[in-house]
Amino acid sequence: MDLEFSPKEQEFRQEVRSWLEANVPATPLPSMDTEEGFRLHQEWEKKLFDARWAVVSWPKAYGGREAGLTEWLIFEEEYYRAGAPGRVSQNGIFLFAPTVFEFGSQEQQDRYLPKMASGEEIWVQGWSEPEAGSDLANVRSRADRDDERGGWVLNGQKIWSSRGTYGHRLFGLFRTDPESKRHHGLTYFMVDLASAGVTVRPIPQLDGEPGFAEVFLDDVFVPDADVLGGPGEGWKIMIATTGSERGLNLRSPGRFLAPADRLLALYRERGNGDQVLRDAAVQAWMDAEAYRLFTFGTVTKLLDGGQIGADSSINKVFWSQMDVELHATALKLLGGYGELDEGSPDAVDGARWLDGFLFALGGPIYAGTNEIQRNTIAERILGLPRAK
Repeated sequence: MDLEFSPKEQEFRQEVRSWLEANVPATPLPSMDTEEGFRLHQEWEKKLFDARWAVVSWPKAYGGREAGLTEWLIFEEEYYRAGAPGRVSQNGIFLFAPTVFEFGSQEQQDRYLPKMASGEEIWVQGWSEPEAGSDLANVRSRADRDDERGGWVLNGQKIWSSRGTYGHRLFGLFRTDPESKRHHGLTYFMVDLASAGVTVRPIPQLDGEPGFAEVFLDDVFVPDADVLGGPGEGWKIMIATTGSERGLNLRSPGRFLAPADRLLALYRERGNGDQVLRDAAVQAWMDAEAYRLFTFGTVTKLLDGGQIGADSSINKVFWSQMDVELHATALKLLGGYGELDEGSPDAVDGARWLDGFLFALGGPIYAGTNEIQRNTIAERILGLPRAK
């Protein structure tokens, strides 16, 4: 395998690096899970969009550069290396957009993708429900046909909706056949959260910030134009979205390469020759590099016409565990200083390690719990019998 980048790819990397060095805010933006931080992150997304860096792999008509997957990974590496702001639009551009490209009509693509890319409209996940977490086939929120108005009336509750507190539109599954069970009779809807009948209730996280929300829908009308695919096709389309979530798109290698490098620097500064922590720091760096190589292998597979499939479950278990262990090692190196939040004058690196650790704890849960993913790996990849 040739792991060298072509001259064109190296030129692309330099262009990305130069723009980021000149434009990344000198002072980190406030958390995107605060009202002010959300607004400032939207402004950053618009700046990226105006320079055609927001969605480099997208068609030029929607603000992209039509870059290949390898160039997208290069962009991600440089983005995280530069310490650029988190992507408040990630639910849309990384998870939902690939599904819209595959299943959406031309009208839907033209209507939604430009505003998604510019950060004008932030999309919210509408998967989980109180009794349907990783088991999405247990969805109970329903959509009833309204022929007179040419659409559907939605009722139900979604929970753990990322970016739900301040977001604008929701994508998710609703049961359109009341007699159906499990993964049958589900339809994929796009919902304007400003619609009559929508109530959003913020859910504070460990740090008190409302990074998630409950979304209640009481007789919310959604026109036929906001059905993705067709009635009853929701499960098939949802599988495509979760493949993006667990596989290539949501967690690019750049997200882990940058903190792995920072972890080695932290060990050199504070390790005091501790062999156990040295081995843990080196293992974290090796895991991040292994994940990078695995991802480039996935890209090669896709470019050859292959699909990700159940491999995305292996991917998800690996990066979520790696993220926890990487940040846990950093906190051990910091000792008591690792418990200080960003408001403390003695906090190291703006308390980024503590913030990263608290966020990483959710990794084995969101995007499908790792327990569920291990069942998928056992049954669909290893061919083991289903547990009874």
